[in-house]
Amino acid sequence: MPKSARYLIGARIENKFLDLLEFSYVAYFSPKETKIQKITECIVCLDALKFLVSIAWEAKFISHKQYERTAVKLDEVGRMFGGWKKNRT
Repeated sequence: MPKSARYLIGARIENKFLDLLEFSYVAYFSPKETKIQKITECIVCLDALKFLVSIAWEAKFISHKQYERTAVKLDEVGRMFGGWKKNRT
């Protein structure tokens, strides 16, 4: 795979991380009426991020160890969002 493709997926992953950070900030300060919708947006963004990281691993852009550490952290964040959403209903 060309080097530019590796940089492209890396940039997409980095942007998704920043999007997730922004979405969670917005969700935290949202009014109660829209909070669940905003948390759901966070979960969707997290799922897209997990997908991009798995693509990077399958293409061997990241090592197995890097993938494992990242996947564990992303799963933990997912459980946090799930608990946050459950707590708001």
